[in-house]
Amino acid sequence: MGGNDQQAYDRGTSLFSPDGRIYQVEYAREAVSRGAPSVGVRTTDGVVFVAMSRPSSSLMEAESIEKLHKLDDHLGTASAGHVADARQLIDLARRQSQGNRLRYGEPVGVETLTKFVTDHIQENTQRGGTRPYGAALLIGGIDNGEPRLFAADPSGTPNEWKATVIGGGRQEIQGHLEEEWHDDLSLEDGIELAVAALAAHDDEFEASDLAVATVTEADGFRTVPVEEVEAAFEAAGLSTDGEDDADDDESEADDADDDESEADDADDDESEADDADGDDAE
Repeated sequence: MGGNDQQAYDRGTSLFSPDGRIYQVEYAREAVSRGAPSVGVRTTDGVVFVAMSRPSSSLMEAESIEKLHKLDDHLGTASAGHVADARQLIDLARRQSQGNRLRYGEPVGVETLTKFVTDHIQENTQRGGTRPYGAALLIGGIDNGEPRLFAADPSGTPNEWKATVIGGGRQEIQGHLEEEWHDDLSLEDGIELAVAALAAHDDEFEASDLAVATVTEADGFRTVPVEEVEAAFEAAGLSTDGEDDADDDESEADDADDDESEADDADDDESEADDADGDDAE
């Protein structure tokens, strides 16, 4: 009977269960938690976005995986969850940002845009015939010279953060951010912190598996090139082990060659000793 009761409350987003839950919203959150993680970090200079964008197949073009998006010159976003749902929300945010510039002649505020998007998300949790968006967004940018970072989840709740993560591995990544974040982070330190936080959940990735972008007052939204990502990757201490392993393998190979060479020398000495014995016998 209990299972049948739950199914009855599963059939629509406008129904609360007796214990005050909306199951479809919880299922949408579960869809987000199964996605690749995206991290946002607020620094003194701007906002940093780092997303895991590892291809699922060697035949997939890595450039086709879009986790970070420019909303306006001063605004960017990172997504997690269902890509198609996230794309719809990103298009909505872009239209609102452009409309604000046309209507008022000024850039839209980060908090204003976030609340517009989350209001739209929330509408889909109470209307019949719709389902919640199975995606979460990090929205960050510069507001009156100050960096600000917000998160929007499938329930339509906007929260402002100093550093946070959406997607899989939230517990480990958020724990690392809470331990290491401080008020004096520079932009470069923010990138290193985000990379190290992702490694707290999964340390088997390369710099090429990451998408990194920053939003600053001077440069606006900027996609960080691979060279700078690799530098941050090394600064976080993630590539050193691989290089050491390679060095160890090379040294082990050299040692094996030396051992083989010594064995050959020993064989030669033994052969010479046999020849000497033969001469003595003669």
